[in-house]
Amino acid sequence: MNKDDTSAPVLVRVATRLPAQDLERARRFYSEKLGLDPVDERPGGLLYRCGGAEFVLFRSTGSSPGTFTQMALEVEDIEAAVAELRRRGVVFEEVDAPGFRTRGGIAEIEGNYPSKGARGERGAWFRDSEGNLLGVGEPVV
Repeated sequence: MNKDDTSAPVLVRVATRLPAQDLERARRFYSEKLGLDPVDERPGGLLYRCGGAEFVLFRSTGSSPGTFTQMALEVEDIEAAVAELRRRGVVFEEVDAPGFRTRGGIAEIEGNYPSKGARGERGAWFRDSEGNLLGVGEPVV
């Protein structure tokens, strides 16, 4: 391909990478708490597929600061999803910031991307066994 040819996309897929200091502990969390099991693995890495997307948990000596959402999962009914995850032992974060507050672990978020056809979103956040901050969201139409 000619470097000046921009007709063909170079980037074709997004795949999230999440660090895990203890890969077996992370595997148990994702299986027991989220109901997700790896579809493939290699030394130091677990590959997951969920809703047509991929993410990898990889063995790392580092860790995320957990100060931002590293991966979000979209659901059709956030209240049911949060209740089920709580039943499985997931602990949701409570957030109280200007213009942004969770109530019962769920926040009402103004606005959404026009392509989603939604006027807002409801969101909730929790940490996995490795301290990664994950979000659950439901578009509000």
